[in-house]
Amino acid sequence: MTVAPRTLFDKVWDAHVVTVRDDGEALLWIDRHFVHEGSHHAFRKLDERKLPLAEPTLTFGVADHYVPTRGRPVIAPEVADMVARLSDNARTHGFRLFGLDDPAQGIVHVVGPELGLTLPGLLIVCGDSHTSTHGALGAIAFGIGASEVAHVLMTQTLWQRKPKCMRIAVDGVLGPHVSAKDLALHVIATIGTGGAQGHALEYAGSVIRALTMEGRLTLCNMSIEAGARCAIIAPDETTLAFISDRTYAPSGTQRAAAVANWRTLASDTDAHFDRDVRIDARVIAPTVTWGLSPQDALPITASVPATAPADTLHYMGLKAGQPLTDVVVDRVFIGSCTNGRLDDLRAAAQVLRGRKACVPGLVSPGSSAVKRAAEAEGLDHIFRAAGLTWADSGCSMCVGMNGDLIAAGERCASTTNRNFRGRQGIGARTHLMSPAMAAAAAVTGRLTDVRTLPVLEA
Repeated sequence: MTVAPRTLFDKVWDAHVVTVRDDGEALLWIDRHFVHEGSHHAFRKLDERKLPLAEPTLTFGVADHYVPTRGRPVIAPEVADMVARLSDNARTHGFRLFGLDDPAQGIVHVVGPELGLTLPGLLIVCGDSHTSTHGALGAIAFGIGASEVAHVLMTQTLWQRKPKCMRIAVDGVLGPHVSAKDLALHVIATIGTGGAQGHALEYAGSVIRALTMEGRLTLCNMSIEAGARCAIIAPDETTLAFISDRTYAPSGTQRAAAVANWRTLASDTDAHFDRDVRIDARVIAPTVTWGLSPQDALPITASVPATAPADTLHYMGLKAGQPLTDVVVDRVFIGSCTNGRLDDLRAAAQVLRGRKACVPGLVSPGSSAVKRAAEAEGLDHIFRAAGLTWADSGCSMCVGMNGDLIAAGERCASTTNRNFRGRQGIGARTHLMSPAMAAAAAVTGRLTDVRTLPVLEA
């Protein structure tokens, strides 16, 4: 019997289907379930029914969203209670926890890949929308709600309706100082925040193949902002090199078998995609957002649109037609699950080396491992010498749950993933950009084209 060509997403999805209901929803087996300190509601449901955790060895806890990043002893009582409940649940149910005192602690979407918990062909869920990040390694990964978290805790399965498939192919070569973050913002501006709604995205093309794994993680992370259910990139030699020797990755004879399987994970040549989008890398420039959605993104050389909504302009304190390079910022933030990896910190440090910031800023590594690696390279000294605060790992100023906030009316050049009203604090104004662009804003005090800054000798 001839088998119809399948996409990469089809292959991974089909491998996890336990059964399909008459209404079309599939019961999926879950390979990895990440939980964090905000998952206590789901554990309460488990305890109320007096049920054990279905698969403790496939469940991993991380303290990240609410944890303090400027001094671990400085922790609010309510946050301490949530972290303590996560620890209690880990002891009670026997799953591995990367808590505040663990050397592997960090943001879940940074920790998973760097530990080798994220692997090609897996199906991964977490009670966090940016779980799509893990698709960079060829996995299906998506965020789930509290009731779904409870279902996975109890059964290690989840009912889901299969999304459509959409391919975004990016070909050519990215220009100087154009990063994966710029590409992500360009994609969202091109198709809109609802452009991928109801779809699983697959990224392809020469630009994607040339991206580092860190860049791919950034791209898949931001895909949720285009409305995608998840995003995926076919594993290749870059993927295999990244996975090599990771703590939880297969080793020995098991690795050889795993690699052989991973090499089969690619869309068939004639696979059908419900939507196909092609992008020429030459049109992508360093990009920043100006409004209240990630789709409100433009090249730094552009101006605020003449058609910008009046209420958006009022909230953001901007004028239609105003050059983006005239926009003054009050502070910068470098970090998050989008841009808190070592390569991101290196890019920012390259701009900051030998320069002084004229606005305050916070740099929060994506994980404790990233922090140690950055310090081993002396990146922390560069940030401190520039006048920025070098913090601990956590979600920090991305979501403003832990005290790292922007004051009302202040404007932040941020490497995070969302810029809606109040995301970084009540009345805060957020401009999304790459780490290099955030660093450029720090030293000039305004939105700045990093390409215009002279290269300084180390």
